[in-house]
Formats: sequence, structure tokens, C-alpha cells
Amino acid sequence: QVQLVESGGGLVQPGGSLRLSCAASGFTLDYYGIGWFRQAPGKEREGVLCISSSDGITYYADSVKGRFTISRDSAKNTVYLQMNSLKPEDTAVYYCAADASSFCSGYVHTYDYWGQGTQVTVSS
Repeated sequence: QVQLVESGGGLVQPGGSLRLSCAASGFTLDYYGIGWFRQAPGKEREGVLCISSSDGITYYADSVKGRFTISRDSAKNTVYLQMNSLKPEDTAVYYCAADASSFCSGYVHTYDYWGQGTQVTVSS
């Protein structure tokens, strides 16, 4: 059974950090482009950043450059989103997604598998 499971969300104060995990089962993440998206209340889902199968990294949200990074642990079949210097405007449900083309895309419709999402709330 193909599945993506996000974890690591929660409530954090402004300026804090969180690390989200995206664990895959039923397929190998190494062969996929893995994107992180987020959706705030009342807004469309937006691409944040992505790592391709060749470990190329693409940022889709300028607001997270210098604060968020993405990495892959092949042994654990997991991709991570490290979020530092969090701001209230980062509050959203964060989703990871896998693109079988192995490349990166900022478009929702190009991804084949999605996780269920994890809530990130940045508030004092």
C-alpha cells in the first residue's frame, strides 16, 4: 500500500523551529520528486519547496528562503522539512507529496501521492 505520512507539526512560538517528517511506505522516495506544500485557512494550497530524485532543491515560496530547508534520509525512506525562524504567517497545514516524474514542480496536479497533512501553528 502506497502511503505518505507527515509528522512533527505542532504549536510553536514566533522565532521557533520545527522539523516535519514525510515517511513513505510502499514505494521508494529516492526515485520521486518530493514537494512540501502548505494550505492556510481560506487560501489555496501553495508549493513551499521540493527535492528532486537527484537532490536538486527548488524553492517555490520566496518567504521561506533562508529559513526552511529540505533533506532526505534514504535509509529511513523519509524526507524532512526543517523550519527555522518561524513566523505567524507560516501557520498552515503542511503536506508532502511525491511526483513519479522524479522532478520538482510547484503545481499540485503534477503530484501522484499525498500525505494527510500536519498542522503547524505559529503563535505566542
